Amino acid sequence: MKQIALSLLMENTSGVLSRIAGLFSRRGYNIDSITAGETTTPGVTRMTVVASGEDEILVQIRKQLAKLTEVLEIEELPEKDSVTRELILLKVRAKAEERQQIIAVANVFRANIVDVSNNALTVELTGNQGKLEAFIRLLENYEILEMARSGIIGVFRGERSLGQNKE
Repeated sequence: MKQIALSLLMENTSGVLSRIAGLFSRRGYNIDSITAGETTTPGVTRMTVVASGEDEILVQIRKQLAKLTEVLEIEELPEKDSVTRELILLKVRAKAEERQQIIAVANVFRANIVDVSNNALTVELTGNQGKLEAFIRLLENYEILEMARSGIIGVFRGERSLGQNKE
């Protein structure tokens, strides 16, 4: 199985996210991650969809997304030609004797402690999926109380941009 990240520019219309989710659901495709947000162009939303599957399935996903009338442009974000990031918030039970160890791990990963209580620390980390997975693995020895992940966002490296001529 291969994973791809597709970056889409689309009209910001009511129900567009529902139509994309429905497209995946009807065809039995799985969405690994989906994020959407405003762009610098009024009325245009940028969406990043990450999906996994065999090559022929991934080609079909791209073709089906491109058929949606609201989709203005669609490009794959290849790993070597793009920068992708994800945000994670991780709440970890932190007994007094464990707190410094958890903070040390967070510091190694350049994570931020964003909330502290008597029995828990909430850590914020941004990075690629590999970095986030390594961070989670190191904290598995502690009790992870809660985890929230934003999903992947990405842009092309260099001057190339989605929505501009690719010359």
